Amino acid sequence: MNYRLITIFCLALIFSASQSFSQLSKQEKKEWKKKAKEYSKNPANLKQLLDEKDAAQSEVASLNAKVSDLQSKVSDKDVKIVELEDQLSQARAQLTAAKAELSQAKETPVINPMDFSKGVVFKVQIGAFKNKDLAKYFENNPNFGGEVKENEPQKITIGIFRDYWEADKFKKYMREMGVKDAWIVPYRDGTRVEIKDVLEGVVNAKPAEGTY
Repeated sequence: MNYRLITIFCLALIFSASQSFSQLSKQEKKEWKKKAKEYSKNPANLKQLLDEKDAAQSEVASLNAKVSDLQSKVSDKDVKIVELEDQLSQARAQLTAAKAELSQAKETPVINPMDFSKGVVFKVQIGAFKNKDLAKYFENNPNFGGEVKENEPQKITIGIFRDYWEADKFKKYMREMGVKDAWIVPYRDGTRVEIKDVLEGVVNAKPAEGTY
């Protein structure tokens, strides 16, 4: 029974391959017919051939799966490389910006906000006295000061402000407290100047009536 089935299979194989046989030479056709007869007489060899064919196809399928998996991994790695390159580019940009900020910070001098010896400041003068010497209280007391000139009354100031309007508000408080002659005096880099010389660029609005 098995022999008959193998014979039928061989004949079917020969029939299905007849189209490809038509492209073979006479000598090749002879050889293939001879092989088909040999396989029909020896089914074990045919079975071995088919088993080897199935094993080869299985191995090919397995290799194709591995190739597909490797291609997928390579694709994932390419995507990861692009992401890392983008991150590296961003990190370099941040480093460049940080270096620029550091360089700018080094070039920009640190200004002590409590150092009123530089720039424009405003003080409130509360009077000028001939017979009162308060100069000993001026040292190390930035909020209390004055000017001492020979043969001139000693001018006394209270408070020191960067903002003109803060000084103006303090001046008004002093007047409400009874110091009627309180008025604003400006200084630039420690030297007293005229109010008109510093108002431009310092006062951002019209001064209130009676400011000075």
